[in-house]
Amino acid sequence: MSVPPLKALPLELLRQRSSTKWRSYGDDVIPMFVAETDFPLAPAITAALARAVEIGDTGYTPPRPGIDLDFADFAERRWGWRPDPARIRWTGDVMMGVVEVLRAVTSPGDRVVVTPPVYPPFYDTVEEAGAVVERVPLRDTGERWELDLDGIAAALASGAKAVLLCNPHNPTGTVHTRESLAELARIAARYGASVVSDEIHAPLTFAPAVFTPFLDAAPEAAEVGYAVTSASKTYNLAGLKCAVIVTGSDENAAVVRTLPWEVEWRAGLFGVIANRAAFAAESDAWLEQLLVALDDNRRLLAELLAEHLPLARYRVPEAGFLAWVDVSAYGWGDNPAPYVRREAKVALHHGPLFGAEGVGHVRINVGCDPDVLREAIRRIGALVE
Repeated sequence: MSVPPLKALPLELLRQRSSTKWRSYGDDVIPMFVAETDFPLAPAITAALARAVEIGDTGYTPPRPGIDLDFADFAERRWGWRPDPARIRWTGDVMMGVVEVLRAVTSPGDRVVVTPPVYPPFYDTVEEAGAVVERVPLRDTGERWELDLDGIAAALASGAKAVLLCNPHNPTGTVHTRESLAELARIAARYGASVVSDEIHAPLTFAPAVFTPFLDAAPEAAEVGYAVTSASKTYNLAGLKCAVIVTGSDENAAVVRTLPWEVEWRAGLFGVIANRAAFAAESDAWLEQLLVALDDNRRLLAELLAEHLPLARYRVPEAGFLAWVDVSAYGWGDNPAPYVRREAKVALHHGPLFGAEGVGHVRINVGCDPDVLREAIRRIGALVE
């Protein structure tokens, strides 16, 4: 039996939201920049939050909130990998977790490898941890992007102490293969480096691509790795603060336990409640409908670009709802997004913020109603007619 796509909420309702996506620009602009989606919450999340409000459950997050078991169950159902709940901790969001782990595994001035084009907060997070960014861009094979393992090995051989991995990768939507992740783990082990893997987009992997948790990629991954993730991207919960930090060895779990006690306190109670409901089996059917909707939209975007912006270059992503599009052929400058927003009234994410590789690029959020996507690309296409 085929799964029907999840339906986005109508625009008139979405514009009543008070989040960044809907309050950054006027109602004449279609917002497709920040990673918020336009779908209703999974019913289990709505019910859990409504019950909490009903009984005034708005206090402090408990010392054992239960999300360790819930995430372990979710990971086992989705990826056939069950992390040890005793090696799962929690914090406010993924970037909070990343910066705290980087502080624990590096010293001030150490170099940390990032793989641009990559999520802009990666650069800030490395600096916040007191480290220095070492750029090793993704390799473009002509068919897909992949980790430059030779480049990463060279960086670690010359003294870099950690790799900040995006798995799956934002903005390209690349799902790194088990083989490449296993080799990355072996390289890191060879040089005594750590790998911190942001896996927030993992539940949004489209078949036939297969998501591999970094900690499960190879025996060495458990020695060198830390994974940080959350339900927030998949289930649109960014405003409800909660993420998990996962390790695969007693030694690395001990490192996480040395983090300041307030790292766990930063997880908000509503964030924990919502994440637990998202990771519960009763939300799986909602996720399957979401994946159908996003799969349709990532392919629809290819059709729309071919019709309205035929010189644009776009590789259909293997995961997520974010599309990385090269529009440099249209001469809209190194950073096309401001021009597009001003002239077409469509707000896209600024390509150069993802690194020098983003010059001439935009990132488009396709987590919306197909008609909204059609109108946005039609507006942009009118700029070249």
